[in-house]
Amino acid sequence: MTGSAQPDAPIDLNDLDLFVSGDPHAAWSWLRENAPVYWNPTPEGGFWALTKYEDVAAAYIDASAFSSRFGTVLGGSYRSAADTASGQMLICSDPPDHRLLRQQVHKAFAPWMIEKATRRVVEFLDAALDKFVAAGGGDFATEVALELPAGFLSAMFDLGRDDAFRLLRLTRSMIGHKDPEYAGSARSGMTLVASQVEIFDMISELMERRRREPGGDLVSILCSAEINGRPMSDSQILYNCLNVAVGGNETTPYTATAAVLALADHPDQAERLIADPGLLSTAVEEVFRWTSTNAYVQRTATRDVELRGALIRAGDSVTLWNASANRDEEQFPAPDVFDIARTPNQHLAFGVAAHRCIGMGGARQEITLLMRALAERRLRFRVAGPVERLRSNFMLGIKHLPVTVTAG
Repeated sequence: MTGSAQPDAPIDLNDLDLFVSGDPHAAWSWLRENAPVYWNPTPEGGFWALTKYEDVAAAYIDASAFSSRFGTVLGGSYRSAADTASGQMLICSDPPDHRLLRQQVHKAFAPWMIEKATRRVVEFLDAALDKFVAAGGGDFATEVALELPAGFLSAMFDLGRDDAFRLLRLTRSMIGHKDPEYAGSARSGMTLVASQVEIFDMISELMERRRREPGGDLVSILCSAEINGRPMSDSQILYNCLNVAVGGNETTPYTATAAVLALADHPDQAERLIADPGLLSTAVEEVFRWTSTNAYVQRTATRDVELRGALIRAGDSVTLWNASANRDEEQFPAPDVFDIARTPNQHLAFGVAAHRCIGMGGARQEITLLMRALAERRLRFRVAGPVERLRSNFMLGIKHLPVTVTAG
């Protein structure tokens, strides 16, 4: 294969240690400057890494050359053309299947549902912050951040608090299956499979109940949906409920935790937000750019593509590194500065074009509710112990963030 120059010490974006204890931003910066289209070998073969904003955005848009049908995560479960998720799960489909599925799933994100989710999230978040502030702090990642997706799931799936947290625990072990804290004594692959099976069992039970007693939740909506005049199949319903559950569950709490770390590391920006509530909307967008929780998405080349002198062959895995694109110096002035007043801020945290995250509105609302609550309560954070990161190159997550908090 042809491509750009290689670094003296090869960068391995599949080395999870780089994301747990290293500095992936330094690696991405080197790649953007020296090898923006980079072949990353792995024992299984390898993948291309696109790290420039322009290239990542273009690949998102060109679904005919860069397909989602073969899986969006390196080493994930949906990597084969024969896999049943291909063409049935929103994130694993291309037009026209993607458009038809999106039309149905999008119905669950109607304004009334977002309003319902907002009320539930506020209820969960306020209670958690009351306890957290009264205690003077704690582990923000486990004691507060999880309340955001739990409230969202409770509304979206019409679940009680216990069931919402059960689903949250399952999606967390599914995404974090390579992390010893979530894998436990089981092998990584077994944790992934077991989590998926239990999630599907839970959704199947909900499908049975909603068909008997339909409501306004996501499962009820998909159970009554039709595509080209035919009811959605059980597998389509299962996969797309999983899609929403994982997308809504995993990104938001990690983003929320990283936002608090950013405010603790940049107290001047925390003071700006407290002093000027008008900065809330730009602060939220800067949080998404800065954290870039969903580090990359995978695509598969459907034909030979030449890009910046590199020849990407049909069938090659191509990764689009959102986290790198969101620090591209050609797109963002002073990209390594956390600036809550940054504008314009056309980040790629949610992707772009047809594959823009369907839960984007919900995620924005959850982080807006959090940032508003922190500012209105005039909360200030200080890191009080080791920051523990998720062992993953897909989800840039903080598992544990011990902090002290003061108000006033």
